[in-house]
Amino acid sequence: MKRLLLLSVLSLFALASEAASPLSGEFIMLVGGPSMYQWEKYKTYPHDHWWANFVRAARIRTEQIRAQYGPEAKITWLVYKQGYVDRSKQEHQDLVRLIETVRDKFNLKLVWFHSGADVIDYLNNGQPRDQVKIVDFEYFGHSNRACFMFDYSNVIDSACKAWLHEDELSKISRRAFDRHAYVKSWGCHTGESMSKKWYAATGVHMIGAIGKTQYMMEELPILVSEGGKWAN
Repeated sequence: MKRLLLLSVLSLFALASEAASPLSGEFIMLVGGPSMYQWEKYKTYPHDHWWANFVRAARIRTEQIRAQYGPEAKITWLVYKQGYVDRSKQEHQDLVRLIETVRDKFNLKLVWFHSGADVIDYLNNGQPRDQVKIVDFEYFGHSNRACFMFDYSNVIDSACKAWLHEDELSKISRRAFDRHAYVKSWGCHTGESMSKKWYAATGVHMIGAIGKTQYMMEELPILVSEGGKWAN
């Protein structure tokens, strides 16, 4: 009886050890760029009145992680740089530098990216993934049911030239993520298709919205569509 009990305890310990400790893993915030006034000003419901919609949401989430896991947690921001370079001209201030001040305040690793391929490369190779698994991955930006749209309405009205499409997700290494990783897209519509493709590609569920989301000043994005819900 004692032997069986010991074996059960050892089995439970072995299962628990398969999951990466949050402090040994990496928390990644993927931040898309804002739209431009020149494309949005004539719309009934224009996007991104405030340049920091996505940055602010990522900062709120970062504060939560720091409060829960402390100063040693490895937090990385992947930020679509060109979107903030372009919006800087509209705002008449250096938005890149403002984002760097967030990095300095919260002791983040800040990585500027330019394409979906850059994002995939970081997920696969940004850390030695046999040692540092991704334990948290969250997206803040524009999206539709099949795509993260990093420069939506930035270069082209209501379209984008920089994205990560669900058909590209198979390029992500399944070894990059801890099997218990928390993954969520805070953008619109992701739960309608992309979440399923994400799970098929990575083996990790991604929570996504059925319907639209709205970015807030002092809280994380909320669901705003009638019948909207979070799904994975």
